[in-house]
Amino acid sequence: MPVSSAYRPDPQFQSLGPDFADPVEAATFPERTARFLNQDWAERVGLGGLVAHEWENHFARFKPLPDNMPTPLAMRYHGHQFRVYNPDIGDGRGFLYAQLRDGAGRLLDLATKGSGQTPYSRFGDGRLTLKGGVREVLAAQMLEATGVNTSKAFALYETGEALERTDEPSPTRSAVLTRLSHSHIRFGTFQRLSYLERPDLMIALLNHCIAHYYPHLEPLDGDAAVEAFYGEVVAASARLASQWMAAGFVHGVLNTDNLNITGESFDYGPWRFLPTSAPGFVAAYFDEQGLYAFGRQPEAVSWALSQLGGALSTLCPAEQLEPHLRRFVEHYRTALRDAVFASPAIAARDIEDDLQFLQNLFAWMTDAQVGWQQFFHDWRGGGHSAIRAADGPHGQVYDALEFSAVRRAIEARTGVKGAASHPYFQRPVAVTMTIEDVEAIWEPIAERNDWSKFQDKLNDIALMRAALAPARR
Repeated sequence: MPVSSAYRPDPQFQSLGPDFADPVEAATFPERTARFLNQDWAERVGLGGLVAHEWENHFARFKPLPDNMPTPLAMRYHGHQFRVYNPDIGDGRGFLYAQLRDGAGRLLDLATKGSGQTPYSRFGDGRLTLKGGVREVLAAQMLEATGVNTSKAFALYETGEALERTDEPSPTRSAVLTRLSHSHIRFGTFQRLSYLERPDLMIALLNHCIAHYYPHLEPLDGDAAVEAFYGEVVAASARLASQWMAAGFVHGVLNTDNLNITGESFDYGPWRFLPTSAPGFVAAYFDEQGLYAFGRQPEAVSWALSQLGGALSTLCPAEQLEPHLRRFVEHYRTALRDAVFASPAIAARDIEDDLQFLQNLFAWMTDAQVGWQQFFHDWRGGGHSAIRAADGPHGQVYDALEFSAVRRAIEARTGVKGAASHPYFQRPVAVTMTIEDVEAIWEPIAERNDWSKFQDKLNDIALMRAALAPARR
């Protein structure tokens, strides 16, 4: 393959040694049909010059990338799953395939989902359904567009196998996904080492994380390093929770093996976007107690952070870590204000006043049941968009007396005139990704192998991403 000067291989995880992962081989698939290739991010990591057969070789056959990992690694970790500790998990249908640096110098992983069985498959076939792969692409693209710190869907190939599943009509089509992520080191990676009573390995992992993800902490050592690292993860995780809430996103499975040390969202299974505000909205049908409901996501992340703190307490006294966890609320409140205000591009004021505004706004949105994405689309730029909002699908709702106090607060925070000048905001209806949208995209794929709605939605998301980008800088 042609190697770009922007391609910067840096396979660091393997240097941790055999106690952290197991070498595995990718499954051999009968077919390899490209369904999604992320050319944008391929350019950013120096792989933009790949041609069709090279994409296939590296992301469906998983031949090693130049000067990168010679053998895929199934990562070892434990985790609390719905708050029950499980020591019998790990990469069961995926592996770490390569590591490389982007233009900002960040260490990124290329890792798989659906690439075959590993030592942690636990009687599973190690495969991914095509519908599951499509859903992951749609989730990652939409989240990136709405400003969430998310992993990127990098490549999706249909693989020509018939899979049996209990949660969708079977046999169903198969796929293999590659995601680009800023670390797959999970809270559960640390939990496993605590469970095994291996502080030596815990120190090695901590040093690795600091060196490659929080290098500004490298002058520290001992308790100070543990404290500082934990504080960084708490702050990053609080920002992530706030971004989910601002985007109206429900991850669905906030187990400690689904949260990583950089505060980047990843692994999209039973996710949903809110159609309208509903604090009790649940994404996973098996979340019968609503543990990971929309409104409980900050609590779930905080609880998971407490489990990470428990693991790190084998290296540093718990009482020295607890103040960092208590700052989660402070981090979350500020980040929520910033994330929500970025969507309509309105100006911040006093933090306490802004938080009261958000409380009133969310209460009104829950009562009025306006579309989540539609509301922020309508009020882009604050009061400057009043006429445009009045002409939209919720115009009559905005004229109601119940909205008047919220409207005055929005107008008091009006952002820069022209924030809604992008052509995207001339559309009366916002781009959404509700379950109905997903099913409408999947139906023609399943029935006629028609991918036009999938591509149309990706084009719409790209337009929205370009329109929202100035507020994300």
